[in-house]
Amino acid sequence: MAQTPKSLASKLSKRGPHRVLRGDLALAGQPGVVYTPAEGFNLPAVAFAHDWMTTAANYAGTLEHLASWGIVAAAPSTERGPVPSHLGLAADLRTTLDICTGVRLGPGRISVHPDRLAYAGHGMGAGVAVLAASQESRAKAVAALFPAPITPSAVVAAAGIEVPGLILAGAKDIDSLGSDALALDDEWRAESLLRVVDKGSSNGLVEGRRILGFLGVGGTERHTQHVARALLTGFLLRHLTDDRDYAVFSDPDAHFPGTHPVTREETEHLDLRDAAAHRMGAKIGHLLGR
Repeated sequence: MAQTPKSLASKLSKRGPHRVLRGDLALAGQPGVVYTPAEGFNLPAVAFAHDWMTTAANYAGTLEHLASWGIVAAAPSTERGPVPSHLGLAADLRTTLDICTGVRLGPGRISVHPDRLAYAGHGMGAGVAVLAASQESRAKAVAALFPAPITPSAVVAAAGIEVPGLILAGAKDIDSLGSDALALDDEWRAESLLRVVDKGSSNGLVEGRRILGFLGVGGTERHTQHVARALLTGFLLRHLTDDRDYAVFSDPDAHFPGTHPVTREETEHLDLRDAAAHRMGAKIGHLLGR
């Protein structure tokens, strides 16, 4: 009997069946980390970009979670300062996928299939993932988790992306000028799924202590992490593997506990397409630790 969206989300919110190995991308010339299943050939892989003023280490639990479900998850740890280059991080994200596909990982019993690749990111990194995907065609899916405005605009880049997209937004910040979720969903050329994480916020995905924590900016939200990890894992398994069990993760009408499809009534007072709003949103987001 087919599993329901609720049961699938519950299963994928927990650690998967694979033992996980951690590696250092710096050994291949790119600062960052990579988490892999202990073994497996022709695996799917995702390159993950961090938020503003965070590092790859702030997503260790999420990356390890993906690897436990059979997905190689790698994250560059560059552009960590207060004035990052979004184009620079996008380039590092592409290099990260090059390493995943071109280098035998782990003890020689791990490889990545070149046709099972994706980009993902959080906050600033969500926009960077969109930029990286717009600059080449090898990614089969893109996940933008709580996307924040960046320069050059990820919204403009989204208009040229021809692969499926997952966009998550926090109920606490989807109507803020620091969120690009609605605009990305509007402009995405291929199919995109926009879901709101109930009682969630963008900052809740970050693990551990962050640089701006002493200012009272955000904090870890286990609910947000559990929901985001389940939806991200299901989305990637749906589009990077041949497992039909996860087809529901591309269904816009599927109901996953802890989330709901966005309604325009929630944000009708805000027009995120306005260019001035995007510029102001980026400034506000950076001040707030986005």
